[in-house]
Amino acid sequence: MRLEGSCHCSAVRFSLESVQPYPFMRCYCSICRKTAGGGGYAINLGGDYRTLTVEGREHLSVYRARIADEATGRIELSSGHRYFCKHCGSALWLWDPNWPELVHPHASAIDSELPVPPEHTHLMLAYKPAWVEVQRQAGDRFFDGYPDESLAEWHERLGLTAD
Repeated sequence: MRLEGSCHCSAVRFSLESVQPYPFMRCYCSICRKTAGGGGYAINLGGDYRTLTVEGREHLSVYRARIADEATGRIELSSGHRYFCKHCGSALWLWDPNWPELVHPHASAIDSELPVPPEHTHLMLAYKPAWVEVQRQAGDRFFDGYPDESLAEWHERLGLTAD
């Protein structure tokens, strides 16, 4: 499925191909919540990085989160590159060199109509603040940390892979 997206001020427009276009995974970690999640969570999609085209690349900025290692107390720099518009602040996509073939656009930045997921995966609930209400639906799955299946595995399990 071809996905078209943009920032709020339209300085950045992008497109990419995705075989995993369902916005089903809600992440409550502090990074997603604070950089892209007005409802207390953010939703990323899966896409093919090789197909990503960007207009207005000069208007982009990148944030790399600082992550505290609870065991050692050390601060580490996340390998994930979170792209956003440097003018309006819209969160656009995440790219990580550990998985260079993938790109994860934020569902909130996509202008194309996205399919409605039949169920949701709620992850990183251990980091959810008390004020955030989890919108529970029948069939939803819940995880304090990472889920037991990837974006691709979720789409495959439900037979929802797009061409």
